[in-house]
Amino acid sequence: MSWAGDGLIAQLRRPPGGRDARIMLLAQCVDRTGTGVWAAASVLYFTFVSGLDARRLGLLLGVGAVAGIAGSPLAGRAAERFPVRGLLIGCHLLRLGTMGLLLVARDFATLLPVVAVTCLGERAAKTLEMLFATRVAGEQRATYQALSRSVANAGYAVGAGIAAIGLGVGTTNAYRALILADALSFVLAAALVWRTREPAGHGLVVAQGDGMVVDVPSTPPSPWRDRGYLLFVLLDIPMNLDDSVLNVGLPLWLVHRTSAPHAVVPAFLVLNTVLVVVLQLRVSARVEGPRGAAAAVRWYGVILFACCLALATATGGGAWSASLAMLAAAMLVTLAELMRSVSSWELAVSLAPPRARASYLGVAGMAQSVQKSVGPLLLTGAVMTAGPAGWLALGAGVTALSLVQRRAGLRRLTTLSTPRVADVFPPDRRPADRS
Repeated sequence: MSWAGDGLIAQLRRPPGGRDARIMLLAQCVDRTGTGVWAAASVLYFTFVSGLDARRLGLLLGVGAVAGIAGSPLAGRAAERFPVRGLLIGCHLLRLGTMGLLLVARDFATLLPVVAVTCLGERAAKTLEMLFATRVAGEQRATYQALSRSVANAGYAVGAGIAAIGLGVGTTNAYRALILADALSFVLAAALVWRTREPAGHGLVVAQGDGMVVDVPSTPPSPWRDRGYLLFVLLDIPMNLDDSVLNVGLPLWLVHRTSAPHAVVPAFLVLNTVLVVVLQLRVSARVEGPRGAAAAVRWYGVILFACCLALATATGGGAWSASLAMLAAAMLVTLAELMRSVSSWELAVSLAPPRARASYLGVAGMAQSVQKSVGPLLLTGAVMTAGPAGWLALGAGVTALSLVQRRAGLRRLTTLSTPRVADVFPPDRRPADRS
């Protein structure tokens, strides 16, 4: 672990992208710290301070998740026209405003649009961070992504620790202090982003032909008309189910279907955080290029199936065996998460045409948002209702879809690696037919 820690620190000091990447990683850490504070406190705040019952709370969170789905494509589309840096600062300031409104919002009708806009801004900000990384880190974007996930998880952990202090006090003022802490993180993150320089990548791409460099003035393609890319995004939704398995499936399965003590539940997130921080760089180093990412998709399915198998076997023993099975499942779902973070990121970039990458990545970001909306319902409404067989069916289904995703990704990579004349030359500048 010491070696991994030294490697992580050294990479953070000299990340791909240099000074701007280093500042952006710090901004992400600050942002995620505030997000960790609010994530740990939000449900209790809405329950005890806002006075929402379970039905209205579920509706509030559901509407927020749906609004978040729109954040990614909107951010991607805007990034085709406006500077990423300014848009990201705008997202931080937007969330600063909505956090301020939470302090004065009292009724459900007011809270609903405030939470929806907050979730939309959060997803938009994450997409813009992804675009920033793609432009400043270039071919080393996988390493940058590994560093980003490491600092994000560290930020979430610090934020959860801060929230624990406020929740321990439990007064209304303590809850409001946690909201102010989240709001302060947006101010600091915006100030840090302001210090960066706008990354290159706004103009049209450059293609080569017959020794000449030719600007491509054609209208960028739309991701909504690209069936191959939409298939990738659709298949990427189940490739994000590890998130719901970790945060929803494991705790509920332990509490309702195993004899493991409830005190094991916090260990899931601790184990997940430690493994991501320690192993993310190593896993990313082993997955090289888009074809390596396609291979990682297959491993994602296999590892998630092993996790589901561990969950299915956790019901048949005593407290010790159930606890070990649940901890093994937490470790396996974290390994699946590590594979997913590398494969989804790299393929989303590599499968998109360079001259329309911003809008394409915006659409790709919808996969995570859709999963966050649908995944918990799938687990609670179907998988866990069916018992151990439900977990086995889920694991088998995701494994099969991972093989489809891998094959479709490799096929598209082969297609994109074969340039067409129409992609290299505009109609009025194509070479004459000499046959």
